[in-house]
Amino acid sequence: MIAGHRTSVSLEAEFWSALQEIAREREQSVQALIGAIDSERGERNLSSALRIFVLNAFRGAHEPSERPLSDRAGIGQGVQEPGGGMGEA
Repeated sequence: MIAGHRTSVSLEAEFWSALQEIAREREQSVQALIGAIDSERGERNLSSALRIFVLNAFRGAHEPSERPLSDRAGIGQGVQEPGGGMGEA
């Protein structure tokens, strides 16, 4: 249950392990960590929000409230395409 609702999330085993590691470091349950991420995810689906959070956590941004998910990981910013060109994320 997340925020009082039954929730089903499909993630790869590596992401579950990473969420457990982050929760352990923060001395909270995985459920509480997911609840915090869920409360700030906006319109993004929960699985995507969790993956982005894990990515950012390992880049050094552990706090879900540090900035909106839409501002994290270069969402909507140009990304380098194979061959060196720039595309849209």
